Parts: sequence; C-alpha cells; structure tokens
Amino acid sequence: MERVGYVYIMANRRNGTLYIGWTGDLTRRVYEHRNGLLPGFTRKYGCKFLVYYELFGDPGGAVRREKQLKEWQRAWKIRLIEQDNPLWVDLYPTLA
Repeated sequence: MERVGYVYIMANRRNGTLYIGWTGDLTRRVYEHRNGLLPGFTRKYGCKFLVYYELFGDPGGAVRREKQLKEWQRAWKIRLIEQDNPLWVDLYPTLA
C-alpha cells in the first residue's frame, strides 16, 4: 500500500480562525475535527470546515509543508486558500 500525506487547513468561518495540520487519511481526520472527536485547538475554536488541502506522495512531504505553512503570515495563508477556494466553501463533501 502506498503511503501518502495531506496538509490541510480547517476554519471556523470565512476569514476566521485557521488550523493547519497534516494526516495520512484526510477524510477520517476532517470527520474527527467536524464532530469534535479530537481534543484541542479545533474543538475549542470550532474549526469544522475544510477550506484547503494538498496531497503529497509521502507523509514526509506533508509534514514539511505543514511546518512551512505554520511559519507563514496570516495574509499569505488567506491568499493561498482564496486562490482555489475564493468563497471558502467547505470541501469535506467533495472528499467522498
């Protein structure tokens, strides 16, 4: 089985609080965030909407990208989201 990685951004609303993470199973992880199954930041701030993600051929690439994005200024992150998702549509329904 080929291992892949995803880096993703969750938000609580348009231009709201952002959370950046990585996972090997995007559908499962976003489901966990949406349903408050994971303690911590996303549950505390209500980050339930998947607004951006990238696929990598290996988990290491996703981890490196996550670290890079977490260093970015907020304006850069918003610009990244709005390049592909200008209306901040929840992308979770498109994963299945």
